[in-house]
Amino acid sequence: MAKTIFVVDDSATILMSVKNNLEIAGYTVHSATDGVLALEKLKTGLKPDLIITDINMPNMNGLELIQQLRTLPNFRFTPILILTTENQQSSRDQAKKLGATGWLVKPVGGSDLLKIIKQVLPGA
Repeated sequence: MAKTIFVVDDSATILMSVKNNLEIAGYTVHSATDGVLALEKLKTGLKPDLIITDINMPNMNGLELIQQLRTLPNFRFTPILILTTENQQSSRDQAKKLGATGWLVKPVGGSDLLKIIKQVLPGA
């Protein structure tokens, strides 16, 4: 059975690129354009094996999304990767403290993304 990955990013270009790379690799992909929409989908039954989120988004940013998700029993241990243009150590430290599993700086190539996913998602 294919693993499910949920991608949260306000950039249509990034969403399309990441989604295409993941689907070609055999993953089932769902997406949202901000943290509020992502949280709604996740609270209404979507249970991905991995979440990939941007940080800078309208309505609810990625750090707030991670903080919210880690309070929900179904997502306490779900791997969450940050995919962002930010590379400040303070942001990385804050993301890790909130429960992020890993950090990728945009742009990331498809093969590099898949390599990281295989490291954080058992059986991927």
